[in-house]
Amino acid sequence: MRIASLVAFAALTMTGLAFQRYRLGGLQYEMQNPVGDPPDAGEKTEWAFARLRYRSYGGFRRGSWGTDANKAERQFVQGVRRLTRLHTRSVEQIIDVDGEEMYSWPWLYAVEVGHWVVSESQARRLRDYLDRGGFLMVDDFHGTMEWGVFMESLQRIFPDRPVVELEDASPIFHIVYNLDERFQVPGRQYVRSGRTYEDDGIEARWRAVFDDRGRVMMAICHNMDLGDAWEWADYPQYPEHFASLAYRIGINYILYSMTH
Repeated sequence: MRIASLVAFAALTMTGLAFQRYRLGGLQYEMQNPVGDPPDAGEKTEWAFARLRYRSYGGFRRGSWGTDANKAERQFVQGVRRLTRLHTRSVEQIIDVDGEEMYSWPWLYAVEVGHWVVSESQARRLRDYLDRGGFLMVDDFHGTMEWGVFMESLQRIFPDRPVVELEDASPIFHIVYNLDERFQVPGRQYVRSGRTYEDDGIEARWRAVFDDRGRVMMAICHNMDLGDAWEWADYPQYPEHFASLAYRIGINYILYSMTH
């Protein structure tokens, strides 16, 4: 089924609910746009969307980890189910950066990492997770300031590894879909502003951190908002070509992480 058809399908399956709140270390966090659980929520599958829960930089925007959640992942996993043969769970898993359960989930997603803060102990845990074969996709942060905040914590995780620009020929862009012709995927703000960028993040940057064997351990989506594209794929005013590319990128990253 074409992704455009999937976008229309998503509009029929998502229902908005009130905010869901969580507590971590005495601070309150919340999922931004939660939806109810489907009947098969408890099904055991070979893959699930795991979202990383973290503290935010400077004590502000404390709900940054839950941006677009969980409507974004619910709609995205519908695409994974319909566009691949991967046996995919219909509901997400929330993973605390301090928790041991992180090692049970080989693929993690972290959103708005331009607002995260990772302590030294959390950095060691994340590094160990990634060195053991885990995969982390980070998304939805924009411009020079947020890049600097992101890098402050990333350098605790990888003091010895550089951030590298992904080349068009990289296998991660060709594992399922051929993504030589990529473009900047904006958030919902595009509908209002007509701009594909936020702050001074004019150019989309596709970056990564590699291990010694050349495997991507961390895929870095800077100056783009794939999570918003998943979340608003059912919104008639949000352009379909942005949503379609966001689905293809996410699917490629998942299948790459499971085969490399």
